[in-house]
Amino acid sequence: MNIIRTDVDGVLIVEPKVFGDSRGYFMEVFSERDFRAATGLDVHFVQDNESMSSKGVLRGLHFQKAPYSQSKLVRVVSGSVQDVAVDLRAGSPTFGKYVSVVLSGENRRMFYIPEGFAHGFLVLEDNTVFQYKCGAFYEPSSEGSVRWDDPDIGVEWMRTEGELLLSDKDRRAPLLSEQPYRF
Repeated sequence: MNIIRTDVDGVLIVEPKVFGDSRGYFMEVFSERDFRAATGLDVHFVQDNESMSSKGVLRGLHFQKAPYSQSKLVRVVSGSVQDVAVDLRAGSPTFGKYVSVVLSGENRRMFYIPEGFAHGFLVLEDNTVFQYKCGAFYEPSSEGSVRWDDPDIGVEWMRTEGELLLSDKDRRAPLLSEQPYRF
């Protein structure tokens, strides 16, 4: 696997080895041993999630507070998304900064997001299947969110046709400056 380090410490783009021939392809999606060897990180995932969304759906920016903070390894099986991680770690030199990457069934890239980050994605194609591994179980009482269009963060979301489709929870999410919680 190829690991691409980003400008925000801890956030990684992972390019798995893909073996293809006339029959199709094979790839090892995740090996804890190989991931540790390539990144130096000792991660353990306890929950896998999957969603399917239509073009224009925006999910996020979500996080879980300690002690239920989640690291995530996310990927797209089919379709494509613009995936975003926002640094919420108090005292971090990149607090409030974000990393954005396009993940698709075609490029097969994965995105590693450590604990202490908000996460969200914009769906770029209909019927996009998104999967993620989580380093902690989902705990509803610890969930939080930051507004997807917070001007202090300034995520440059890619353009899609039509209006963005957001949940009521995501529409009402507080700005980063209004957050009562810091990691």
